[in-house]
Amino acid sequence: MTAAGRQRRETVRMQAAELFEQKIKPPEVARRLRVSLKSAYHWHQLWRDGGAQALASRGPSGSRCRLSPRCLEKLAGYLEQGPAAHGWVEDQVWTASRVATLIGRKFHVSYSVSGATRLMHRLGFSPQVPARRVAERDEQAVTAWKEATWDEVKEPGRPAGATSASRTRQASPAGRPGDAPGADAAAPRS
Repeated sequence: MTAAGRQRRETVRMQAAELFEQKIKPPEVARRLRVSLKSAYHWHQLWRDGGAQALASRGPSGSRCRLSPRCLEKLAGYLEQGPAAHGWVEDQVWTASRVATLIGRKFHVSYSVSGATRLMHRLGFSPQVPARRVAERDEQAVTAWKEATWDEVKEPGRPAGATSASRTRQASPAGRPGDAPGADAAAPRS
């Protein structure tokens, strides 16, 4: 959630607390603040148990970052150096997997690939997907193989007229009215 979204939620909760103090019931609070009835009842319960303080935000949810601000600065510096400076010389691409490995090597902290992706976005980087192409690929040999061998090894397909897009079996032409679409498409079975 964005900071603006968190601020809006905080404001709405505080408005709900003010309405509860005025003895306004949760259904009316939900209607006035345009929130779900469930949220209004939940907030009412929190307000009854702990007052307006119970409705105050506790900050962003989720687990806290396992790297200190100083480590995050170092990580940003490592990412700016590029992958080759850290052993990935085949291409200049930071993948989320590589960043997770780098974090483990440099800071001895384990991050998942998705966690490394979120951390990269937080630092202003985006993970890249490397192009998977063999460096020694011989384009002439590939073209020659496609022209000479592919037609021999590929399986023959069904004739175009014999297929149906439906998973159910085709209707019998005998059961169609004579003026129905497709009635003359096939001869009736004997």
